Amino acid sequence: MQLSGHVQAMNTSLVDGDAYYQLPIGEEKIDMNALLGQRIELKYNDAINCANCGRKTKKSWQGGYCYPCFISLARCDMCIMKPEECHFHLGTCREPEWGLGYCFQPTVVYLANTAKVKVGITNKERTHNRWIEQGAVSALPILEVKSRRDSGTIEVALKSYIADRTNWRNMLKNEVELSDLPFLKASLLSEISDEIDETGAIRLHDDVVNINYPVLKYPTKVVSLNFDKTPSISGVLEGIKGQYLLLDIGVLNIRKFSSYHLTLST
Repeated sequence: MQLSGHVQAMNTSLVDGDAYYQLPIGEEKIDMNALLGQRIELKYNDAINCANCGRKTKKSWQGGYCYPCFISLARCDMCIMKPEECHFHLGTCREPEWGLGYCFQPTVVYLANTAKVKVGITNKERTHNRWIEQGAVSALPILEVKSRRDSGTIEVALKSYIADRTNWRNMLKNEVELSDLPFLKASLLSEISDEIDETGAIRLHDDVVNINYPVLKYPTKVVSLNFDKTPSISGVLEGIKGQYLLLDIGVLNIRKFSSYHLTLST
């Protein structure tokens, strides 16, 4: 098999507790789980085109955009990373119509075991996808709010007690310090009752979701692969976790190279 085209972050789904991945490349979506154990080659064809306007760019900014789009699109604003800084209510959103559709949807605050336990937020319709993208082995929704700004308020309050970031190297080595998520949920919610009342958050009563990843072998040492330094990368696909391909020669963060034109060969 040989396919060429611009790639984007892998699509994810959860079926009976198992994580599944598809790699968008051009007009195709490749079942990456089916390539587990095979030798694959990914070759960078020295072309990056903006995911929004299509223009050629020397660098991919924030998930596949050229610099003019990066500084003009609301989806590239700092409030995407820090939703508590949402400024839609001030009338300064770069794309008000887009902001209405993206930032004012039911949003879930969750706990997840990645390397250590962390707090995170995600659109209610994307909970499983978000957990897989972060490499969580288990996760628990704890609150639901009406907007990303409200979820940011909750997350900031919780960050006084729990991290909001993942040690990605430990996550890829499957070195996970598991926490009792229901017990932690009860403890944390009792600490942020004011923020829960302020945002009108709904307490959720879901069960813990456990996630299995398609991995034959986890790396003992994490070596990052980079198309900007090595245009052709070839190795046996030993696993997939988060947005990373785990090859026998190192790990490749597919999201980092969104909008790169690649050729995939098996």
